[in-house]
Amino acid sequence: MTDAADSDDHDALADREWRLIRDDPRDGATQMALEEIAAETALEDGVRTVRTYAWEPSTLSLGYRQDAETVDWNYCDREGIDVTRRQTGGGGIYHDRRVDISYTIVAPADEVPGDLMDCYALFCEPILEAFERLGVDADFASSEQDAIYQPSCYLRDIHPAHDIVAPASSAATDDGDERGDSSGDDGNPAPKKISGNAQYRQRDVVIQHGSISFDLEPERHVGTFDADLEASTFTDRVTSIREQTGGETAREEAVATIGDALRDWCDADAGDWQDRELEAARDLADRKYGSDAWIRDREVLEAGEQ
Repeated sequence: MTDAADSDDHDALADREWRLIRDDPRDGATQMALEEIAAETALEDGVRTVRTYAWEPSTLSLGYRQDAETVDWNYCDREGIDVTRRQTGGGGIYHDRRVDISYTIVAPADEVPGDLMDCYALFCEPILEAFERLGVDADFASSEQDAIYQPSCYLRDIHPAHDIVAPASSAATDDGDERGDSSGDDGNPAPKKISGNAQYRQRDVVIQHGSISFDLEPERHVGTFDADLEASTFTDRVTSIREQTGGETAREEAVATIGDALRDWCDADAGDWQDRELEAARDLADRKYGSDAWIRDREVLEAGEQ
C-alpha cells in the first residue's frame, strides 16, 4: 500500500462513527461473544467499535482449528483457568487477568482494505502508536522465526504480517534471530514477540483482536498445554511492556495509553455496550463460546440446547 492510500484509508475511518469502549473485565466466553455482537451493531446501527478489555477469570483461548487435546485440562481446572475458542486461527493464548491486555477493532469490510496485509497494517497502526507512547521500541517482525511449539500462539512461528516484536532495533536478520535465540550475533538482545494480532470476517465485517503482553506469567502459560515445556522456553521467545520499560510502567497506564491510541486513530467517542448487546452476548456465550460443544468440537448449539 502506498503512503497516500494508507492516509486515505485512515482519513476515511475517522469520518465514520466510532465508539471506544474501555471494557470491564469479563469471562472469556462473553468477551468473544461481544465481538460478534459488535459486528452486528456495525452493520445494523452504523457504529464501529474499538475497545480494550481483560479476561476474568484468566482464560486460555484456543485457535479456531486447534486440537482440544493440546490442552492440559487438569491444570486449567486446578488453577481456575477458563478455556474458550476464538473465531481466529493460530495457537492458544493464556490471557492472564493481570498481565494480558487485549483489544478489539470492528468495522465493515467495505470500509477497510481488501488485502489482508494492508488491513493488518492499518489496524495495527494504533497498537504501534501505543507502544511508541509507552517508550517501547516495537514493530512488525522483520523476518519469520520458526515455531518452537505450534499449539501456542506465542511459541509458534513468528510472522512479519501480524506479529509485533521488541526491541525492533534488534530485528536485523541474523542466525540468532532465525533460531529464536535470546541474543543475536552482535550480542544485542534478539527481538521477542510482544503482541499477537488476528483477523476474521463475520457478516461482511472485519474483526481484529490482539493480545499484548504487559507482563509475563511463563509458568502458567506453558502449564495450560499438555506438553513438556519449560518456562524458560517462553521467556526466551516473549517479552513484555514491563520488561521493555524497565518496570517503570503501571498496567493502568498501559491500558489507558492503548485505549487513547485507539481513540485517536479513528476519532472515536467514549461509548459503552447497550443493554441489548450485553443480553445478546450472554446468550451467544452460553450457546457458543462457553459450551463444550464449541470449545472441544467447534459446534454451535441452537437456542434452547444449552
